[in-house]
Amino acid sequence: MEGLPKHRALDIGCAAGRASFELAKVFEHVDAVDFSARIIQTPTNLQKQGFQRYTIQEEGELVTYKEVRFDNFGYDEVKNRVTFLQGDACNLAAKFTDYDLILAGNLLDRLYEPEKFLRLIKDRVRPGGLLVITSPYTWLSEFTKREFWLGGFKANTGESYTTLDGLHDHLEPEFTLLQQPIDIPFVIRETKRKYQHTLAELSVWQKKD
Repeated sequence: MEGLPKHRALDIGCAAGRASFELAKVFEHVDAVDFSARIIQTPTNLQKQGFQRYTIQEEGELVTYKEVRFDNFGYDEVKNRVTFLQGDACNLAAKFTDYDLILAGNLLDRLYEPEKFLRLIKDRVRPGGLLVITSPYTWLSEFTKREFWLGGFKANTGESYTTLDGLHDHLEPEFTLLQQPIDIPFVIRETKRKYQHTLAELSVWQKKD
């Protein structure tokens, strides 16, 4: 974002809101949207109370009680810049528009119609603004019907067609890929002794003026 306006950002698929609050350190306003109204109760409670209690599973029925506090992360000064809202990424309300940056973090391969999402989101970015996409491209029919996958299959030519190929085809020529994509590792804790380790590919697309 160096040298670009930093007025408005959208975190689509925001989940518990960590990235949303980080964006608020840079942007004047952040809209944070998730399909699950239950999930966004957590960051909303954080905004109101400054803390949130939760449990983590250790093994079987055993859990440990935890607490996260705003003042541990330096969010006190920016917490009111974020608005958490429920919404469908594939059927986003018209009010979600005119953004300098849109972040779709680990969202793409969990959408029921990702191509529709890309068509919709292109018009919500200001000219010169950025669309940042991260995804492990774990295409599963339980989330996305096979005919709606953006990649991860053999094309009619017999060549491998990756999700990055699909992103190029759906975002160009309105957007330009700014740099070679990079892998972003992330870990999900399931129990005290079981973790998921995943690599998401991050690509940054700039909308042409």
